[in-house]
Amino acid sequence: MAWNEPGSGKDPWGQRPKGDQGPPDLDEIVRNIQKKLSNLFGGSGKGSGGDGGKPGMGPQAVGGMGLTLIVLVAVSLWVATGFYIVQQGERGVVLQFGAKSEITEAGLRWHIPWPIETREIVNVQKTYNIQVGYRENERTGTKTTVPREALMLTEDENIIDIEFAVQYKIKDASDYLFNVRDPEDTIRQATESAVREIAGNSTMDFVLTEGRDEVGQRTQVKLQEILDNYKTGIFIYKVEMQKAYPPEQVRAAFDDAVKAREDEERYKNEAEAYANDIIPRARGKATRAIQEAEGYKASVMSRAEGDARRFELIAREYAKAPRVTRDRLYIETMEQVLSNTTKIYVDQKGGNNLLYLPLDKLVPQIKAVEEDEAINVPSSTPQRSTGTTSRGRTRTDVRTREGQ
Repeated sequence: MAWNEPGSGKDPWGQRPKGDQGPPDLDEIVRNIQKKLSNLFGGSGKGSGGDGGKPGMGPQAVGGMGLTLIVLVAVSLWVATGFYIVQQGERGVVLQFGAKSEITEAGLRWHIPWPIETREIVNVQKTYNIQVGYRENERTGTKTTVPREALMLTEDENIIDIEFAVQYKIKDASDYLFNVRDPEDTIRQATESAVREIAGNSTMDFVLTEGRDEVGQRTQVKLQEILDNYKTGIFIYKVEMQKAYPPEQVRAAFDDAVKAREDEERYKNEAEAYANDIIPRARGKATRAIQEAEGYKASVMSRAEGDARRFELIAREYAKAPRVTRDRLYIETMEQVLSNTTKIYVDQKGGNNLLYLPLDKLVPQIKAVEEDEAINVPSSTPQRSTGTTSRGRTRTDVRTREGQ
């Protein structure tokens, strides 16, 4: 029956008239879908015997191939979403239906795509910073104090403001993902708790002066203990105390006290440095004086012993020849005395005149004459002897009287 014939109840698109409220024909819906798919992939929509159709390729066959192709493309895209890359210094945590399945290292990895498995990438080499007691804006550089975190009560019932900077790394990716919901807030609260415990067991002067480094080290140890108990998978790399100062009302007085302590330490250091410089020098001088005294003692004793032996020898010679020995001693003595003077007076016998010998003028002249003769006279020519001794002094024959 044609579609336009009365009573057919159908239109060209397989739809019933509006007045007909019966259920749709299921076969017609399937045929319409197959027809649209065949048109989409180049089919003519006709049967195997129609014009332009291929033998043995009906609408059902063409529609089945298109559906299979769509399914294959969709499956390929779904499988491709499972590939992911783990960079160097990162760890990949694969979750299967929300539970940890495996931890992957760096490289190209694949997991069963969503919704069966998902993955999380965690950087285990990056150093993260957390500010406790203050917040600093990186863009503007402005700093804001957080009194709720900074105010601490010390053992001597004083209030101080402490600011800390905490640096941490991730040492266990799975613990970090599953055991901590907000890592920054957890670390900040744990740091605040550790600092309050350490400051509560310390005095205000200790925290603000010589105990700064010790407070930071103890805080780092205590904070790591707390985080390990929580199994956060976080490693505290460093804890630095940025500032520690008393409340605003007493800050000026406390600054004066701190300055006085610093001056005291500086004066002590200067005194110790001065003592370390003077004491070794004084000890060295004392040691040198002792050694010089010992050397002088040895020299005097040796000289005395030598003089004693010389006197014994002279006494023996004097016993053998008294006159000759006496004359010799007199001559040696006069030679020793006259060697230290440049003026000599000679008393002539039987006269009233004194003969003055200006040795201070004669000796340089004699030396000059000797140097000129040494230059002008060849070395082979014997030099003329002078009236001087080998010591450069004029020898004076002195005759002594008997009994002198």
